Amino acid sequence: MARFMKDRTASKGQVPGSLILIGEQKMDHPVIRLMEYDKDELVEKELESIEDAIPCMETEKVSWINVYGLHDMELIQRLGEIFGLHPLLMEDLLDTDQRPKYEDGDTYNALIMKMLRYDQETKSIFSEQFTLILGQHFVLTLQEQPGDVFNPVRERIRQNKRRIRLNDNDYLAYALLDTIVDNYMIVIESIGREVEELEGRLFGDPDKRVVEEIYRLKTELSFLRKSVRPVKDIMFQVLKSDSSFFLEKHNHFLRDLNDLVTRSAEAIELYNGMISDHLSIYGTNVSNRTNAVMKVLTIFASIFIPLTFLAGIYGMNFKYMPELEYRYGYLIFWIAVVCVGIGLLIYFRRKKWL
Repeated sequence: MARFMKDRTASKGQVPGSLILIGEQKMDHPVIRLMEYDKDELVEKELESIEDAIPCMETEKVSWINVYGLHDMELIQRLGEIFGLHPLLMEDLLDTDQRPKYEDGDTYNALIMKMLRYDQETKSIFSEQFTLILGQHFVLTLQEQPGDVFNPVRERIRQNKRRIRLNDNDYLAYALLDTIVDNYMIVIESIGREVEELEGRLFGDPDKRVVEEIYRLKTELSFLRKSVRPVKDIMFQVLKSDSSFFLEKHNHFLRDLNDLVTRSAEAIELYNGMISDHLSIYGTNVSNRTNAVMKVLTIFASIFIPLTFLAGIYGMNFKYMPELEYRYGYLIFWIAVVCVGIGLLIYFRRKKWL
């Protein structure tokens, strides 16, 4: 399967809004977890079915319903009916290659983004589809599999950190988005560190492995840009939306998050420019090394051209040549050869060609 595009054969010719998973199934069975809390109480449990989340839509407490696994079409269908999700949104959340987007619904705001992870062993970035549905009294999140970046948020809720337990569900949504974007910066820093370290190897004795490393980093940066760049548009839409479920009192948090997204996008562009410069420098270094070799070969050729000329003259097979019978002819020939060679070396030196 192509890394930048998922196989869409299954959705070919289907009616818009059809529930078809685009991507790989990463779990055998879906899991639904609930965290319901206010400033005094926290309930954390695993739900048997999505119907058990219906009371969360009416309670005054903050309810975070987290669904792991996107392959159960019956679950997704029922989830859409309970939370009033548009069929096209449901189609998008099943498309794990969906471009990050923001959507205003009548009873919800929806954000689809990518969660990123950098594997130090394989030196590759892996992404996971993340969908956040913000309603009046709930936050619904959908992920492809367990294992995410939200454990710090869960710990803040469990430890009754004052701000998160005193605020509404929109602050929880902000905290989740902020954690995702913070992780973007961590991934970008990991890639950026490798880009900067590569610079020292370029000015040494670059070999084939350097250009392979440059190409790998350029590919990872392109993958990063594909995932992060659209998030700038999402944050702009959230801040400008007239029907947003994010409370106005939390707009300064969203503006700060927008700044962080902008910094992430700018850092990606910066490192992408640097890696392009590295590739140019590598090409220049290879050309310079080739030119240096050609320069040495040209100098040797230039020295031997007149010597070959002399040898050619005295290698002719004419019977009557003035110097053939001369006693010191051979010695004089070699003196002439040495003088011409040294003279040319001195000349090249003065011209700073050597």
